[in-house]
Amino acid sequence: MVTVLSGPGGVGKTALALHWAHRTRDRFHDGQLYVDLAGFSGDQPVPPDEALGLFLRSLGVPPGRVPVELVEQAALYRSLTADKALLVLLDNAFSAAQVRPLIPGSATSAVVVTSRSRLTGLVADGARLVDIGPLTASSSVRLLDRAVGGTRVSEEQDRARALVVMCGGLPIAVRVAAARLAARPRWSVKRVVAELSDERGRLSVLSPSHELSVQTTFDLSYRALHPSAAALYRRLALHPGHDFGSSIALSVLDDGAGAALEELVEGSLVEEIKEDRYRFHDLLRLHAREKATAEDGDDERARTVRRIAEWYLAGAQAADRVVTPHRRRLPYEFADPPPVDVPSFTGSEAALAWLETERANLIATGREALAHGWPRLAWQLCDVLWPLLLHHKHYRDRLGIYECGVEAARRWGDRFAEADMLKRLGLACSTLRRFEEAEEHFLASEACANAIGDRRGAIDAREGIALLRLDRGQLADAVARFGELVRDNRELGADRALALTLITFGRTLAKVGRAAEALAALREADELMAALPEPDPYNSARVTVAQAEVHLGADEVRLAAEVGHRALQAMRQLGSDHGMAQAHEVLAEAAHRSGSADGAAEHWQQALRLLTKIGSSRAAHVEQRLRALEPPTGG
Repeated sequence: MVTVLSGPGGVGKTALALHWAHRTRDRFHDGQLYVDLAGFSGDQPVPPDEALGLFLRSLGVPPGRVPVELVEQAALYRSLTADKALLVLLDNAFSAAQVRPLIPGSATSAVVVTSRSRLTGLVADGARLVDIGPLTASSSVRLLDRAVGGTRVSEEQDRARALVVMCGGLPIAVRVAAARLAARPRWSVKRVVAELSDERGRLSVLSPSHELSVQTTFDLSYRALHPSAAALYRRLALHPGHDFGSSIALSVLDDGAGAALEELVEGSLVEEIKEDRYRFHDLLRLHAREKATAEDGDDERARTVRRIAEWYLAGAQAADRVVTPHRRRLPYEFADPPPVDVPSFTGSEAALAWLETERANLIATGREALAHGWPRLAWQLCDVLWPLLLHHKHYRDRLGIYECGVEAARRWGDRFAEADMLKRLGLACSTLRRFEEAEEHFLASEACANAIGDRRGAIDAREGIALLRLDRGQLADAVARFGELVRDNRELGADRALALTLITFGRTLAKVGRAAEALAALREADELMAALPEPDPYNSARVTVAQAEVHLGADEVRLAAEVGHRALQAMRQLGSDHGMAQAHEVLAEAAHRSGSADGAAEHWQQALRLLTKIGSSRAAHVEQRLRALEPPTGG
């Protein structure tokens, strides 16, 4: 049995192997063999013949009888171990070729290998590969407590947890922090947390000596890399987000990116968290960034970040054009040649899934672009998130995205972009019930649009104010404003914009009890959508949802359920979480009024799941409806 324990330097592979060897020593009555193969120690790895010579002498072969040739050594070793029960511990291995001759010839023996490399070549020899990850926060705190002694850790539990999080659960880092505390009995945990708070100096604090140094541990792994893998290690550390796909490697390394990425994974410098998804350990990211600062010039680092940002922009642009093909947008421009390996999408569901996966990266990259002085790129990265926010909402993210977008548009000096971002920032504030701020943003958006003669943009901004009146319950004012907007869009000859306004106008009319007029407005919206040169399935589905809501408001329960099912099917095909939640709410209420508590519960549960996912405040309302369905308990 061969087991390979792999993981980054300092993660505790050797300690785990020695602990297991101690606990199981009685199972191996013929003893244990141990060798440090020095695979990542700064010296040359121990050759297999040298390690075999050590083992043969340990097994009783006189030094003068040890064969010189590796093949003869391996044959003698297998012969001597054929009927033995040995535990062989091969620590710090560099390669499968270094390990293979050291595997004994007995089925009753066990081999435990530790390595920073995953040694996948040993799978052919029947090896089991075990990836060793960082400690959990609670385990890290226990390690810290035992190493420091006394009561300081138990008295500062919250700060101790913050400290081990900064250590990334890496045992060597926790031990260094513990050593600082143990050597200074009057220091508090708070003081060490303060020392580690600045990321730029964290590795230095955790590397007080060559013998106990996170920096040295990582340096040894870095020096073992081929030049292309080392370059990729440095460049990937500049990625603004937490995790990334292999296409990012292709975007920053012109040749051999796939092999270089595989080398980083094999060497436990980058972790593959799921298929085609990778991330750094936090301390390894800091180490790689330090290497980038030391070895790559400012222009090279900026070029890397720019290429990453443009890859995300190109991918999001492709998704945007699939999900919302009709919306107004500015042209995209790339400083470098077009990014490579940009995703393509066959439908809205796949495009939205990609945007969801990359959401945090797109947001972080937009901010990074602004910090680098690329306001046009930053604005565009905010802009292309619109289809995701339209369907999946992400209310908590919207405010930050569009604050960044407004600042970027102003730095860029484009009033069209500024007007658009101000309008979206107003919508974000309105959903958070920050109504005064929302109105300021809508008015500023209208002023920008008027200043450049953009009548379409000015109408959009005024529609934001009408929506604000609707959200605040000022229904008479909202009806009047939407009526004016309908007239403005008719004059402009903007059929699609008119249809969109009619959807909200219909909903607003229904709220004041004018169901017949509401349905008439929605019928016109439906006809306009059907007559568009290119289909707009999402907004057509919005019409259907609104019709179901109006039927429900008029107590036409059967019609509401029938139309609601059509709406749900349409929104499901589009992958729109928000649209599906709306349809489920209609169907839940229809089922409830029809006396089907089970049906109501099922649809409200689905609505609650989706509303919670997108961060909607309506989740609390749906939760109340679900609780009201539950039979009272008591004795």
